[in-house]
Amino acid sequence: MRKNPEKPRDRYVTDAEYQAVLKHAEPALKDAMELAYLTGQRPADIFGWKLSDISEGYLHVRQGKTGKALRIAITGELAGLIDRIKRRPRKATGVYLVQTETGQKLSYTMFRRRFANAKRAAKIEGEKTDWQFRDLRAKNASDSGSLAEAQERLGHESSSTTKKHYRRGEKVSPLK
Repeated sequence: MRKNPEKPRDRYVTDAEYQAVLKHAEPALKDAMELAYLTGQRPADIFGWKLSDISEGYLHVRQGKTGKALRIAITGELAGLIDRIKRRPRKATGVYLVQTETGQKLSYTMFRRRFANAKRAAKIEGEKTDWQFRDLRAKNASDSGSLAEAQERLGHESSSTTKKHYRRGEKVSPLK
């Protein structure tokens, strides 16, 4: 019995496309988009992160799909993002890292509506918006300095998984 061959997505989200949607995103969606791009984690995992998952300079993550535990160092742009998320004024503050203006966890339904609205607004300005939120995981892998770095961040056991499903072309230099 043969399995159906898996055809990986090959859509690379350009920086311009990402920035166009980010520009129109509501604060909670913007937080989710930036967390997805900087950490390379799955959307379902990002929406479940709590402020208590942050300790000793790391974001402690257990991936839902694989159960793999990661400690993501809170440095650079990620540190600035988390600081901005914590300081954002809200009507109420909840326990989740990605939360609405009233402190609620961003539900999948709320996320889908907000993401669709931001993409629609970006499209009106003439930007391509045929990409999906999950493509940010591949953008993270493709924009990584090396395959090994991307594999580690995405939590893959094998570099072949990262290369086949998430890297959208290797970065190379011309001969001369």
